[in-house]
Amino acid sequence: MIPYSVLDLSPIPEGGTAADALHNSGDLARHAEALGYTRYWMAEHHNMTGIASAATAVALGYVAGQTQTIRVGAGGVMLPNHAPLVIAEQFGTLATLYPDRVDLGLGRAPGTDQMTARALRRSLDNSDNFPQDVMELMVYFEEAEPNQRIRAVPGEGTRVPVWILGSSLYGAQLAAHLGLPYAFASHFAPGALAQAVEVYRDSYRPSERWPEPHFMLAVNVFAADSDEEGRVLKSSMQQAFVNLRTGMPGPLPRPVDDFEARVDPMAKSMVDQALSVSATGSPASVAASLSTLIDTYRPDEVILTGQIHDHAARKRSFEIAAGVMQEIGARRDAAE
Repeated sequence: MIPYSVLDLSPIPEGGTAADALHNSGDLARHAEALGYTRYWMAEHHNMTGIASAATAVALGYVAGQTQTIRVGAGGVMLPNHAPLVIAEQFGTLATLYPDRVDLGLGRAPGTDQMTARALRRSLDNSDNFPQDVMELMVYFEEAEPNQRIRAVPGEGTRVPVWILGSSLYGAQLAAHLGLPYAFASHFAPGALAQAVEVYRDSYRPSERWPEPHFMLAVNVFAADSDEEGRVLKSSMQQAFVNLRTGMPGPLPRPVDDFEARVDPMAKSMVDQALSVSATGSPASVAASLSTLIDTYRPDEVILTGQIHDHAARKRSFEIAAGVMQEIGARRDAAE
C-alpha cells in the first residue's frame, strides 16, 4: 500500500473568512484521518488573502488537537524566514504535545513577495545559508550534548523527522546529500520533476534514519461523481493561479463552468502546464490519472491537495481519492 496524505493550504474561499478556512481545515483533518490518510500537512504562505496557514505551527497545533492518530506536519516551513532555533522550539513543542505524530518539511523559498519577505526578516540573503540552517535545526532535535550552550526546550530529544521540499534540482541534491526524504512540489511546479527524482535517487547517501531514498509526489485532485463536476471544481484553482501570476491574488474564487472562455490562450497554457500533475473528474478518471503518475514516477508516498471552493465538495473529493488510492494499493500488493 502506498501511503497517501493531505496537503492543505487552508484556502479562504471567496465569500468566506480566515476563521472559516481554519475550521474547515480541522474538519477536513478529522475526515482524512477516518479515510486512512497518513499525514496532514499545511504550508507557510504570507500576505496571501486566500490562504490561512501563515502561522503554520499554530495551525498545526489546532489540527493536531482535532485529531487522534494522523501525522501532522509542515509542507512546508520556509526556513529562510526563520531562525532554526525558533522552528525547533515550535515543532519541538508540537512533538512534545503530540508524540510521534509530527513532521517538518523545509523549503528554501520565502513563500511570499520580496516586500513581505523584508517584513519577515532583516535580510534576503538567508537562502544561501539553507543547508547550514537545516543541519543546525536537526541538531536541536537530538539529545543535547554535555555542556551544549544552546538548546531547544521543548525540542531536544524529539527527533522530529525532517523532509526537504523543492521544485528544482537544488532540493533534490540537498536531500540526497543529507540522507533525508524528499517531497517535490509537482502540484504547481512540475517542470523539473522527472530529473529531480532521478538526481535524488541516483545520488542518495544513506542515513541512519533513512537508509533508502524516500520520495513523495504531490498531486492535485479534483474528484467528483462525474468528469464534468470535477472539471468545474478545478476551475477555482485555475482562476486562483491566473490571479496569482497576474499580480492579483485573492480568496479562492467560486467555480465557473466556462473557465477556458474567460482566459486568453497564453494564460490557459501557463495554467495547464503548472497544474499538469493533476487527477480530475470521476472516480474512474481520477484512478486512471493517479495510476499513470504512480507508474511513471514510482513514489514511496503520494500527497494530495485540492483547492476546492465548497467545503463539502472538497471533503467528497478527498473521500473519492482515498478510495482510489486504496484500490491502487490493493492491486499493487496483489501483483507483488
